[in-house]
Amino acid sequence: MLRIKKLLRRTLNLRDDNAHICETYAMIKILNKLIGLGMPTMKTIV
Repeated sequence: MLRIKKLLRRTLNLRDDNAHICETYAMIKILNKLIGLGMPTMKTIV
């Protein structure tokens, strides 16, 4: 996780404010997807 955060920690590259927002949302989406991949799936056994 630390490696991924270091990758995404760079400064925002785009100059437009709307582009900054889109770039931030893209980083958040990537982090959420990677966190979801690492979570185990649990099933209840009855």
